[in-house]
Parts: sequence; C-alpha cells; structure tokens
Amino acid sequence: MLVWPDGRSIPLIFDGSPALPSGVWVAPDGSVLTGEAAWRQASVAPDRFVPAPLRLPGDRAVATGGEVEAAALVAAVLGRVMGEAQRVAGGVVGEVVLVVPAGWGPRRRTWFRQVAHRAGIRQPSLVEAPVAVADHVLATGAQVLVGQFLLVCDFGAGFEATVLRRGPHGFEVLSTLHDEDAGGARVDELLAEQVRQAHPDLPKVSDPGGWAVVAGLRTARQALSGRSAVTVMLPEPAPAVVMTAQVVESVTTTVVRRAGELAREAMVAAEVDPAQVAGVYCVGGAALMPGAPQAIAQATGLSSLVPENPAVVAVYGAAGVGGAPTAPTYAATGGMARPSDFGGMTEGLLPSWWRAVAVVVPGMASLVVIAHFLFTAEVFNGARTFWGPSTYALANWGELAVASVLAMVACVAAGGVVASVLAAMNTVPGSVGVRVGAGIAGAAATGVSVAGLYAVAGSLWIGMPIGPLLRWAVLPVLPMVMLALVAAVLATWGGRQPVEGWDRWLGFPAVSVLVATAGMVLMQYAMTTPRPPDLALLIEVSARVGGLLVGVGIGWAVVSLWWQRLILVPLLAVFCTAIVSWQATGVLGVMYALAVAFWWLRKLWQLARSPARSVPHAR
Repeated sequence: MLVWPDGRSIPLIFDGSPALPSGVWVAPDGSVLTGEAAWRQASVAPDRFVPAPLRLPGDRAVATGGEVEAAALVAAVLGRVMGEAQRVAGGVVGEVVLVVPAGWGPRRRTWFRQVAHRAGIRQPSLVEAPVAVADHVLATGAQVLVGQFLLVCDFGAGFEATVLRRGPHGFEVLSTLHDEDAGGARVDELLAEQVRQAHPDLPKVSDPGGWAVVAGLRTARQALSGRSAVTVMLPEPAPAVVMTAQVVESVTTTVVRRAGELAREAMVAAEVDPAQVAGVYCVGGAALMPGAPQAIAQATGLSSLVPENPAVVAVYGAAGVGGAPTAPTYAATGGMARPSDFGGMTEGLLPSWWRAVAVVVPGMASLVVIAHFLFTAEVFNGARTFWGPSTYALANWGELAVASVLAMVACVAAGGVVASVLAAMNTVPGSVGVRVGAGIAGAAATGVSVAGLYAVAGSLWIGMPIGPLLRWAVLPVLPMVMLALVAAVLATWGGRQPVEGWDRWLGFPAVSVLVATAGMVLMQYAMTTPRPPDLALLIEVSARVGGLLVGVGIGWAVVSLWWQRLILVPLLAVFCTAIVSWQATGVLGVMYALAVAFWWLRKLWQLARSPARSVPHAR
C-alpha cells in the first residue's frame, strides 16, 4: 500500500494482483525470480522453487541440491515491492512500514531488518500485525475504551492469537500464541494427503514438486468460499478431482479447533475477563475457512467478526488508511453479541461522540438561526392591490439561507449514521458503498424537505406569500443536493471509498458552523434592536463583529490547511465586516451557502480521485 502525505493511497499491483506471493524460483546463475514468473518456472524445474522462504526452519534453503540463503530469497521479494513502490511514486519512498507477527522476538526482527536493508529499504519501521489490525479497527469507529481488550486471531499459513490492551498511548500486546499447524498451510497439507491416498503416484508434500499439488488445492479451497464444488487439475498422470465444501470442512475441523484452543489459552495467559473484551476479530488470508470464526466463538464464548478482505486489514492499519472496506462478511456468535462487536466493521452501528457532534452542532445551529429569523422579522402592510393588501417583511434573508444550509449539513452528516442503521436492518442489499450511497441520497432529500418546511413556517408566521421564502430557503441548498447525489453515485456504482473513512469524510467543520451562526445572529440583532444614542456605537460594533464571524466561517469552510486559512480567513473577515448592512445580509448568506457547496466540491474531488475498490457483498 502506497500512501502520499496528503492522505491519498493506492494498492501496489503485481502481475495484475494486489498481492505478491512469497514463493521464489532460483535460477542456475543464482538470480531469483518472484511472483508469476517464479510460478511459471516452477512447473519446468520444481526443485528450484521455494514456496515460503519465511517459513524455512533455518537461514538456508535447498534448491537443486545446493543451499541458498533464505535472506536472499526474502530480500528478492521485498526488493520487488520497493521497486514497484518507487516506480508508482515517481521517486524515493520516504518511509517504509513492514508488518511482522507479534510472536517474532528481537533476534528474528533484527534478521528481518537486515533482510530489508539488503533489499534497499533503509531503516524500516516494524509494526506487529495485531497492533496494526487494532489500530485500523479503532480508526474505523469501533468503541474500544482505554483499559479494554481486543482478541486478534490471525489465520495465515499458520495461526497466531494475540490479546491486546488499549492504553493511553496505543495498543500493547499482553499475550500471543502461535502454531504453524493451525492455519491454512496445514489444511492444504491435509487435503494433499487425502488426495494422495486416492492417487499414490502423486509426490508427497515434502518432495520436490509436492508444492504444485498443494498450490492447486489451496486455490480450490479459496474458490470454495463462493461455490459448492470446484475442479482441481493435478500433475500428470493423475486425473482431475472434484473438491467440495464438505470435503474441505471435514479437513479443517481439527485445524480450526486447535486455533480455538490457542485463542482461549491466549486469553487465559493474559488474565483477561471476557466482559472487558471489546471485540474478537478473525483476520488473515485463511480467516474464511469453513468453521474458523465459529471455532473461535465456541472456544472463547465471544462473538467473532471476519472483515471484508481479511488478508489486508493489517496492511491498511499499518499504512494508516482508515477508509478501507471493513464491513463484516461473516459473524459467528459463541455468546450474546454486544453492540461493540459491530462498532468498527460497519462504520459503527452506534454513533461515536464526535460523529454525534458532527450531526448535532449544525442541526441545533440551524434551529437557532431559523427561530431568530422568525422572531426578529418586522412585518409591514403596504398599499392595497388587485390581489389584496400587500405584505412585506424587513428580515435577515441571509439567516433563512444559512438556516437551510446548516439543516442540509446536519442531514448529510447523518448520512453515515443512516447507512449504519440500514446495514444493521439489512434493508439495503449489497456492499457498504451501496448503503452509504443510499444514506447520502436519503439525507439530501431530507435536507431539501427541511428547507421547504422552513419556508412554509416562515410564510405562516410572517403572513406573506411563500414564493420569496422558498427562493431563499431552497435555492441555496440545491448545489449541495446535486453534489451529494454525485457522491452517492460514486459510492454506489463507482466503488469509491474515501481514504479517511466515511464518517470523517461527511463531517463538516464545526468551527465554521458555530462562528457563522453567531455572526448571523449578531447581525440580525444589530439590525432590529432600537438604537439609543448611548448604545448606537456598541450596536454598530456588534453588526461588524457579526460580519467578521461570517467571514471566518466562510473561509474555514473553503480551505482546510492551516496556512491557507491563515491567508484567506483574514481577507474574507475584513471584506464581510466592511459590507455589513441590511442589503448585504442576503449576500453574506449566499456567500456562506456557496462556501459550503465548495467544501462539498473539494470532498467530491477527493472521492473521485480515491481508488475504486471491488467490495464483496456483506453476508
């Protein structure tokens, strides 16, 4: 995963896939092939192929009867990754973070740093895989309080169960247990042994070429997650065999049972009370094996969750990419499920406090502004016309526009919460993007309805035709509506996911809301209150301060970087302060509406530039 300083991220692609296999092929001249090229050559000279250099028992591997350094083989894989990262980045990569198992000790980590240095990676940072998973879970909105615990079960080639505690400065590992025979590699070996019983001519797993049988069975096992049966092509002279889900499940039973025992033992070793465990997460490339989450749930008595794309969750956490798709594809329950079990995996079924602020602050501000608009408007009856007595109002029409805009901001900020509720109720099928798109579209429609209700309420309260009120209430929010609908389309059909996560992406800056609300109220107060000579100067200053605050709110919404705000905000504040008058109140309201629309346009541009992800449907 390549991440830019501005938050943009993109997965690196190797031979058309975002994953680079660890298998390598050693050429006669000592050069090392990786990825697809290694697998192609392996069919020609299988004795030169090393499928998993990191799992070698020592620092040597046997290839064509001779020994080669395991460090050289691992460095070849890391070197290719580094080269691709520099090619995509168009220059030197400043920082490299490598994910390692929590069970690696100082000696193994030092060896891995030396391998990385050999691959051209200078001073990499090592992050433990369960810590990276926990950081990503927390970044996506999970409710994990300081002092609570997480259990991370990593189903890779082997299995690792880790108990973590959230402290004031991050997560710390309390216990970790590892077993090479409780992961996907052991399942593949058992499947190969079962097939070999029917076809004795096939090579053993330990023989050169036995990896080819294991590789074919591994591919079949992974394909069975969405099918009932697949055909596996075996090396000649053995015929093809049909692999069914029942066969795989019968083999995985003993393996995942051992994984469950390790998970329970890890909790016992950490002396953790199950009531204080905020969540149990099953990750890794083999986490979708039949019975894996159920075994963890049965052994621990806690609900276990498998996120989408469980093999890359640790990578997203280490890269600090919070917007990775993490809706649960499978949940297994060993006891009563708690709301916190689902908090971080569907954008949060329960809104966190900062998400509530993003909704409540603009919502309450909108009600304050519309109430102030209605109660301070001065109504006048004019000359009698053909249609009856004419009525007009001396009011801050900018307040009505700002009230409608803030109502739309509150509704759109609630779009993430609406999407979470839809996900929980399963009323909207499909991926997280479909749910978020439906939530944003519904929020936009609700915002327009609220703006229309403001116009109706104003018409009834003031006693004047609804036409002018509709223009000031509905027209300012129409640009936001169109941009929100485009965002819904990008999320639903474009597969776009913001890198910072949907909640943060939908959160409008509260500072802008608060200062703009205070500015509009101050201006309206100064325009409508009586001006005795001894208070005239103070009231005039209040009006100017109101204009200044509206300018600050506009600038705060238009730009986001501190140095940009340092330049733009004072200029807008001075301009808005200078034009304060009855005639300018509407202009300031429209300016704020345009600033909010521009904020939406910036967010939409970020979403359009984010990489499209193919997200499986939630099950």
